[in-house]
Amino acid sequence: MKYQMYIPTRTLFGAGELNNLNIQEMPGRKAMVVISNGKSVRENGALARTEEQLHLAGVETAVFGKVEANPLKSTVMEGAAFARENGCDFVVALGGGSVMDAAKIMAMMATNPGDLWDYVAGGTGKNKPLENRPLPVVCITTTAGTGSEVDAWGVVTNPETQEKIGCGGMDSLFPVLAVVDPELMTTVPPKFTAYQGFDALFHSTECYISKAANPMSDMVALTAIENIAKYLPVAVMNGADLKARERVAFGNTLSGYVMSLSSCTSEHSMEHALSAFHQELPHGAGLIMLSRAYYEYFIEKGVCGDRFVRMARAMGMEAAKKPGDFLTALVKLQQDCGVADLKMSDYGITRGELEGLAVNARETMGGLFAADPCEMPHADCTAIYERAYR
Repeated sequence: MKYQMYIPTRTLFGAGELNNLNIQEMPGRKAMVVISNGKSVRENGALARTEEQLHLAGVETAVFGKVEANPLKSTVMEGAAFARENGCDFVVALGGGSVMDAAKIMAMMATNPGDLWDYVAGGTGKNKPLENRPLPVVCITTTAGTGSEVDAWGVVTNPETQEKIGCGGMDSLFPVLAVVDPELMTTVPPKFTAYQGFDALFHSTECYISKAANPMSDMVALTAIENIAKYLPVAVMNGADLKARERVAFGNTLSGYVMSLSSCTSEHSMEHALSAFHQELPHGAGLIMLSRAYYEYFIEKGVCGDRFVRMARAMGMEAAKKPGDFLTALVKLQQDCGVADLKMSDYGITRGELEGLAVNARETMGGLFAADPCEMPHADCTAIYERAYR
């Protein structure tokens, strides 16, 4: 019965909650609104609605619209310079996990000198302490995937060193306000709904088997798993089903909470290596490709078997009795969401890369390996990639 909990983000959750943004206390007078380099938030009206809400609150806006999937260090540094040049005193992230991750790290670099990798703790980062407090951040999530709206981390790729790594983590990077409005998620295409939903699911499954798990994180993780497993196939099949979108969004936000209560495991380190070398690979798709071989490894090792049984039950297999039932439930969920046949080879990943990916995963985000329920030697990590490869 021991845990630490500090999640200071005020969260507005529910359909239509974006309409209440204007009555919230704003952390500044001019916002840099960060969006992706795509068209969705412009075309579906989310950007116009957000700017209208901010203007009603007396806030000026300047839009930075260059964030790519798997955001790059160069984009983060450009966004930080944009915030300074435009006199922005806080940041509003409007988008999915990549946008929210990038926006938080832009807020950090807008107030601190030098290069982002001066402050990164893993890989080739110099792990310097921040000199100044980051700009405040407001997150308005348009997807249900990362839980980034309620955590203090941002994942950024440095193509120069081929490192994709979690940055930040300090208390000052928690968003001050999060808006989780499922109405903003109804236009996400089925494929990306599935990818994002599985990312959220794996945050909770990893935190549940992690050495850092505790009674509080267990409660949150299991509730997240239940909601995502039951409603993600419905949201994939019919994106306009608001009840399904609400429940998946709820599971996603809980999966953001659980990362502040427990810790993800090496599955995320291993996927970050994949998408560090293959920028076009969606993070959730990479996790799906790895997942069966990854969880099968721990089941074969005979660790935390009762936890795999409880996760299988949370995923709808009420009669689950053995750890392998979790794999059955996982594969069925992937089939129901149309993502069971994803292949690494479809994204240009070759067998010859797998050894190097295992090295990169440990060198860049080795800390997550320490949270695994049992030790995973390098050779075993490589073997999981090989087993997952198609």
